[in-house]
Amino acid sequence: MSLNVRRIRYPALQLHHVIKKHYSVASKSTAKASELFTDEQRRQRENVGRIEKIEVRYLGLPHDTTLVMNRELSTPYDCARHIGEKYCRQSALALLDNKTPWDMRRPLRDSCTLQLLNFTSPEPHIANKAFWRSCSFLLGAVLQASFKPEAGLFLHSFPKPNIKSGSFVHDIVLAEEHWNPTVPELRALSIEMIKLSQQDLPIERLDVSSELALEMFHDNPFKREQIPSVAAQNNGQVTVYRVGEHVDISKGPMMGSTGLLGRCTISASHPIKEGSERGKHFYRMQGVALPAVLRIGHFAYNILENRSRKLNSAKLPNEPFEDTVAEQVA
Repeated sequence: MSLNVRRIRYPALQLHHVIKKHYSVASKSTAKASELFTDEQRRQRENVGRIEKIEVRYLGLPHDTTLVMNRELSTPYDCARHIGEKYCRQSALALLDNKTPWDMRRPLRDSCTLQLLNFTSPEPHIANKAFWRSCSFLLGAVLQASFKPEAGLFLHSFPKPNIKSGSFVHDIVLAEEHWNPTVPELRALSIEMIKLSQQDLPIERLDVSSELALEMFHDNPFKREQIPSVAAQNNGQVTVYRVGEHVDISKGPMMGSTGLLGRCTISASHPIKEGSERGKHFYRMQGVALPAVLRIGHFAYNILENRSRKLNSAKLPNEPFEDTVAEQVA
């Protein structure tokens, strides 16, 4: 791909960064949030204390079996390692006691039955929602890493996943009022999503106090505004996710790793005039993707791409947050 970077105008993407550098470069605030995530993750593990055993009854191929695991430490991913390597690679999500979706890397609390969900099962709707939500989260990571500092980028939120809408979404704020990304810029974002997939990074979940969440998102006024409402609906806790050094708020669950992401296109950016103000302008970024295990022809995928360019009708970021927190924080 040949691009004349010097002709790209403010606040366009850092295409020199997008092309020449890998995703892992992060801003100071992003690195700080990741550091706080690591510290809290370590603290919670150390506070487990005496290790207690739980029985996990695995139901599925190659055969049902009972595993003895460690309470508050072992995860469905650990269980999958006992069953077979391919189940670690292919499983997007776990289902506990036939009713509760559970992140693959989230510690198990009690004895339970466990099923491993993937994207080719006869009823993949639970895994599909987690995939759509994860795509929004990963788009936020790519956007955070790809804009110049002077662009004034703030991640706002991503709405509840709705596969029927035809697109996954992440809402952002920029300093410029009339940003209209070029085709090469959207393609560059798509490439960064694929790079994330190729790294096969774990997607980690952590429940933190509202105080710690406020510290994590100290530099983002929109996240700080959302945190009290999120905590009020979650027993004072805020659920955050991390991929690489990128941290964001989400109810989850999400798929276990970026390696499950296959074909992906960041297809559109829609300005949202309502709620914008001087120096802070809302945009809705949209895309479409497929799990890595699914393959479709170019013609069919082109139909999905075209559909994903239409403005997604999910709750807009400028609508009152107190009333729509469940819709705005997926």
